[in-house]
Amino acid sequence: MNERLLHFIWQQHFYSQGSLSTIEGEPVQVIQAGRYNSNQGPDFLEARIRIGHTVFIGSVEIHVRSSDWHKHGHGSDANYNNVILHVVYEHDQETGLPELELKGRIPRQLCEHYESMMAAQSMLPCASSIAGVKPLTISSWKERLLMERLERRSAEVFAMLEANQYHWEEALWWLLAKNMGGQVNAAAFEMVARSLPLVILLKHRQQIHQLEALLFGQAGLLEEENPDGYAAMLKREYVFLNKKYKLKPVHASMQFLRMRPGNFPTIRLAQLAMLLHSCEQLFAAVINEKESGALRRMLSVTVNDYWHYHYRFNEESKYCPKKLGSMAIDHIIINTVVPVLFAYGLYKKETALQMRALQWLEQTEKETNVVTKEFSDLGLEHRTAFDSQAFAELKKHYCSQKKCLQCAIGNAVLKAVNLLTR
Repeated sequence: MNERLLHFIWQQHFYSQGSLSTIEGEPVQVIQAGRYNSNQGPDFLEARIRIGHTVFIGSVEIHVRSSDWHKHGHGSDANYNNVILHVVYEHDQETGLPELELKGRIPRQLCEHYESMMAAQSMLPCASSIAGVKPLTISSWKERLLMERLERRSAEVFAMLEANQYHWEEALWWLLAKNMGGQVNAAAFEMVARSLPLVILLKHRQQIHQLEALLFGQAGLLEEENPDGYAAMLKREYVFLNKKYKLKPVHASMQFLRMRPGNFPTIRLAQLAMLLHSCEQLFAAVINEKESGALRRMLSVTVNDYWHYHYRFNEESKYCPKKLGSMAIDHIIINTVVPVLFAYGLYKKETALQMRALQWLEQTEKETNVVTKEFSDLGLEHRTAFDSQAFAELKKHYCSQKKCLQCAIGNAVLKAVNLLTR
C-alpha cells in the first residue's frame, strides 16, 4: 500500500463505507471527500465529514500509517491546523486527531491489480487491460494529453522569449535550428542559432553562400586542413563576416557517428541555410496561414548543388538531391511550427490560434516509432500527428513514471476492477 493509491481510493470512494467509525468508535459519514490538493498542505481540502452528531468542514490528511503524521512533522506545521480527519490504512499510533482506518475495507483485487501494474515490465503498465477501456475515455484523455504537451512546449518557447526580449521571430529561429539538429545535435544547433542574431542572417538572406558560411563557421565546421574548393570559399566568406560582426564561434560538438548520411549535421545546416534563404517572413506565415498546405510548400526546399554530390566537405559522393523531405517537414511542423503557434495564441489570448495549432497536427501525417507502434499494437486509434503527440506525452509523463493513478486510462482500468468486486 502507498499514499498515492490511498488518495485514489479515498477520492473515488473505493472502500467499504458501511458502519464507518473513528478509532475511538465515533460514527463517521463522508459527505464530501474534499478537493485534491497537489500543493503544500493537507491532501484534500474543503471536505465535509460528519463525526458523531457534528458536521465538520475542513481538510483531510491521508497516510499509510498513523505514525506518519509525526514522521512528516505535521503536528508542528500550521498548514495542518484545520485537518478534521486523519485517514490511514493502518492505525499504529495515537495522534490526537479523529482517525479513520481503512484496512480491511479496500477490495483485495483492486490492490493486487494496482501492484501488478506497478510491477509490469511492459512499456505500458495497463497493456493487459486497456482493451476494456471505452474509446470515448481514451479519446477525451488524448485531447487532454495533447493540451498538456503543447502547454509544456509553450513553456520552452516562453523561456526563449524571455532570453531575447520577446522577439518572436528570433524564438522561432532558435527552435527551428534546435529541431533541425535532431535528437543528437539539437543542443549544438541551438547554440549556433543563438550565436547568430536573426538581424544579421536576414541581411545576407539573398546570398546562400554567405548564410552557409555563417552557419558552418559558427559551428566550427570550416576548420578542416586542406579543404576542398567550396569549403575554402565558405571559409573566406566566414573570416570576413566574423570580423565584420565580431562573432564568437561556439565550436559546438557536431556528431556524425551512427547517423544516416541524410541526417548529417552538414546536410541539416545546409537545409537550414536554404530555409533562411527561401522562407521570407516565416513567422508571419506561421501565424497567418490558415491551412498547413501552403506552409508545407514554403518549407519544401532543396539545398544548393554542391550538397547534391557531398554529405561532408572534401568527400565527394554519388549524386543525390538533398531536398527537405515530407518527413522532415512534418518534424518541423510538429516540433517547431505548432508549439510557436500555440504559444502565440496563449500569449495573445486568441483561442483561434490555439485551435489552429491542433488542426495542423490533425492535418499532419502520423509519426511512426517505437512508442506509437506500442499503442497501435494495442488497438488504439493512430491516424495523425495529433494521436502521435498524445501518445508521446502519455508514454513519457505517465506510463514511464507509473503515474497510472493520474491517468484517465489507468483510472478507468482500476474502476473496472473495483466494479467487479462489488
